[in-house]
Amino acid sequence: MKQVKVLGTGCAKCKALVEMVRQAADAGGIAIELEKVEDMARIVGFGVMSTPGLVIDGKVVHAGGLPDAAKVAAWLQQG
Repeated sequence: MKQVKVLGTGCAKCKALVEMVRQAADAGGIAIELEKVEDMARIVGFGVMSTPGLVIDGKVVHAGGLPDAAKVAAWLQQG
């Protein structure tokens, strides 16, 4: 099971990324544990200064703006 964190304070793009991750996991049959991180201290702790951010299995794979849905699916399938 992949550990996935969406980093963001609750903006529309952050919420959209949460939904994008869920859809990509469902479409790919990938089991994930999804956590929404809204605490700025924790977000900065990942080295992310621009949200939304996406962390998969402890690695920041994206920060700032919405990534392409195909990229999200590819990141979830890696490893």
